[in-house]
Amino acid sequence: MSQGLRSRWLRCLDESLTAEQRRLPAEELGRLRVVVGSVGLMLVLDLAYLVMIPLYPSAQRGPQVLVLGVSMLVSLGVLALVRRLRSPLLPSLLLCGSLAVSLLLASLLVEFPGGVMHGVYMLVPLLAVYLLGARRGFVFTALLAFNAAFVHELVHSGLGQTRPLFAEPITSWGNFMAGLSLLLGWALSWLYSTSREEVHAELRRTLQTLRESEGKLSSLIESTDDVVLSLDAHGRLVMANPGAQQLFARMTDGVALVPGNPLLSGCPPALREWVATRGRMALGGQRVRAEVDVLVEGRPRTVDVLFNPVREGERVVGLTLFGRDLTERKRAELQLGEMHRSLLDASRQAGMAEIATGVLHNVGNTLNSVNVSASLVMERLHDSRVSGLGRAVALLRENESRLGAFLGEDARGRQLPAYLEALSLQLTRERETMQEEMRRLVQSVDHIKSVVSMQQRHARFSGALEQVAVPALLDDALRLLAVSFDRLGIELRREYAAEVPTVLVDRHKLLQILVNLLSNARHALLEEGVEDRRLTLRVEPRGERLSISVSDNGVGIAPEVVPRLFSQGFTTKKDGHGFGLHASALTAREMGGQLSCASEGRYRGATFTLELPLGKLTPPESRA
Repeated sequence: MSQGLRSRWLRCLDESLTAEQRRLPAEELGRLRVVVGSVGLMLVLDLAYLVMIPLYPSAQRGPQVLVLGVSMLVSLGVLALVRRLRSPLLPSLLLCGSLAVSLLLASLLVEFPGGVMHGVYMLVPLLAVYLLGARRGFVFTALLAFNAAFVHELVHSGLGQTRPLFAEPITSWGNFMAGLSLLLGWALSWLYSTSREEVHAELRRTLQTLRESEGKLSSLIESTDDVVLSLDAHGRLVMANPGAQQLFARMTDGVALVPGNPLLSGCPPALREWVATRGRMALGGQRVRAEVDVLVEGRPRTVDVLFNPVREGERVVGLTLFGRDLTERKRAELQLGEMHRSLLDASRQAGMAEIATGVLHNVGNTLNSVNVSASLVMERLHDSRVSGLGRAVALLRENESRLGAFLGEDARGRQLPAYLEALSLQLTRERETMQEEMRRLVQSVDHIKSVVSMQQRHARFSGALEQVAVPALLDDALRLLAVSFDRLGIELRREYAAEVPTVLVDRHKLLQILVNLLSNARHALLEEGVEDRRLTLRVEPRGERLSISVSDNGVGIAPEVVPRLFSQGFTTKKDGHGFGLHASALTAREMGGQLSCASEGRYRGATFTLELPLGKLTPPESRA
């Protein structure tokens, strides 16, 4: 049946129903339509039989007219009940009952053989099973089947008195098969109805699942702040969530997105062209993602847009746009980058300050020695007996004309040789003392020069990659810290491998990490309660990496603290700033390495391990 004819037929049936009945669920509405349609068809059949009454024998015309009249009255009553009742159950019972009784009476009125095999009889099981269900429908079907197989023959043979029962085997067999066919018709209707109910139940479950999924999806789409748009193949809007409506209204001074209209019809031409270009790519089956800068209320915003094709099989029937405002995230990323650079600068400055503190401490200690030596020299010069030599020379000049008599006869002259001898010895000792102090002074100045030179040498190569000998750099870090571990009661152990290859790194950055680790180890060892202080430095190659370990038996680290050691701002020291280890870990990653920590708990020491890629290896022997 064509769609137009079916629609007209359903409209005709619905005109016989009330407005309230037309709002019933689909199954009940369908049964009411079948009742009304069946009544209409029965009236047509009754009228057709009524026209054929003159062809019947005169003795049968009266009963036939009576049966047809009753059937027509019942049909009209069924139509009246349908208009009054909301449920189709009572009209269906009346319809099936009247049809079954009418056919039963009509068959009993017809004596000729085969009268019970009329095709109209099949309407009963079909209608009864559909309208009333299998059990109620079986009652009406069984009534007609029993009549066709046995009752009709018994009635018209007078229970064997008028003629012998089943005198015509072929006719009897046909009647029996008619009854069996009615039962088979009921069985097929019941099978169809059962299958249909199962299909409908499955469809209801599927629809329920779809409704739930649709509700969840709709709730998700409606609640998200992201932009969600759906377009058809011609670029017309199908759906827009509140996030899209809000963004579009802010972009276009309040213009709303209307389903059915072209998308972005009120936007600037450049944006329309941008969307159209990527929309064509998506309609071609390509998934496109891009960022676009738009003006929202006069302020620039960055939106990330995903164009996703919607397919039906192999055919693209539309596309979906997902948009997210990235402005805040871009700003946060920029701020994070600035913070990262600031952190590295602060770390570098802290490392430089640590090194500068060590340099100044070293220079300060040496300057103390310089000051002591200079003071001693000044004191020796102030107490020098050189002035006595001057007085002796003046005395000799006064007696130059009689020098022999003066030395032999004058009491002062006789004492002058002994005085000069004693003065010579004194001046010799003074010279030796001042020479020793000047030697120490020169050594101290040389030490200051070497410390400053070493600091300058390491700082000069900041940012440049070079082959660095790690053991020598560790020793430099120890000297830059200006710590006498023996004086602090710390045993220093160096456990370097026999052959330690160099690493290709930024010398200054690696030195900062080492100074930071050594400084932390020193603080851990100087904490109260630590005995038998010991610091162990290990350097050894491990495969393609070089391992540098700084181990101490100091206060240790609690297990719950270890995972947070390298976090920004976290510190266990009272006067710590919380970015030394964090910056060291970042610097290690920049150099392609990794900084880790291991500790068995409080007062059980800690080991910090720096692993660096070896890169281009240069053994110490070849460099020599």
